[in-house]
Amino acid sequence: MVRIIDTVGGEGRPRHPEKARRPDSPVQRKPDWIRVKAPGSAVYHETRGIVRDNSLHTVCEEASCPNIGECWSKKHASFMIMGETCTRACAFCNVATGLPGPLDPAEPENIGRAVATMGLDHVVITSVDRDDLDDGGAGHFAATIAAIRDASPGTTVEVLTPDFLRKSGALEAVVAAKPDVFNHNLETVPSLYLEVRPGARYFHSIRLLQRVKELDPTIFTKSGIMVGLGETRNEVLQLMDDLRTAEVDFLTIGQYLQPTRKHHPVAEFVTPEAFEGYRAMALSKGFLHVSASPLTRSSHHAGEDFAKLKAARLARHGY
Repeated sequence: MVRIIDTVGGEGRPRHPEKARRPDSPVQRKPDWIRVKAPGSAVYHETRGIVRDNSLHTVCEEASCPNIGECWSKKHASFMIMGETCTRACAFCNVATGLPGPLDPAEPENIGRAVATMGLDHVVITSVDRDDLDDGGAGHFAATIAAIRDASPGTTVEVLTPDFLRKSGALEAVVAAKPDVFNHNLETVPSLYLEVRPGARYFHSIRLLQRVKELDPTIFTKSGIMVGLGETRNEVLQLMDDLRTAEVDFLTIGQYLQPTRKHHPVAEFVTPEAFEGYRAMALSKGFLHVSASPLTRSSHHAGEDFAKLKAARLARHGY
């Protein structure tokens, strides 16, 4: 039996049992422009302590984000609610797959307390996919937004949600809680969905983002993709057009990095110059803001980007 060395919770259980039969793909050496410093500052350890003390999960850790040292050293963290086990098995993702446990009813309050303790001006709340729940976890998102507003009224809230596929009324519940930014990532171009994101549907995700604007035009919408998975430039440009048709305000583009040899291989390390080309093209298509670089991630610099979004909308639309 093939085992994946990466384990969950230090217990020796394979993190990705569903990928055990996948062929090995060598993890390529990263180019110089993707190098990051190892975390270790005093503020980094303080942030980690706050996360641990409140029994919280972060996408920074679970998804092996390369920016964790920078963000946690600035007391920036993206909280991942509804546990650390996902019901889907995307080929790019390092979050553990399996049957999740029950929701923690204290989690929204714990998140609110952590946000207040850290003094965050802007916070990102994301989650695993919870296809096992009737509402996909939408009610838990809404409760978490409310708890943050109670504990830290001045903090702006960004949500990065699953697609709520076949979960009637779920999106409406999250939008009714009025997050400042609604993010849902497409992750990749439609031709790669069967291999990279098999549990999702590309045009459902596009429609989800469009529906947010129909329900509440004041909420900023955002989506992100990875490049280097095997997509073509023309496919990325078409994806930009699809997002603009859905009136999405903000696009992030980052380099895909392979978590283990059992994950989807890196097809290409896209150069910084190519990322700048994507950024320029996206801006020309009408996005209010675009972040595109090898180390760009959905939640990286989210607070600064939110300020830029507000300024861009004010300049373009006057509100």
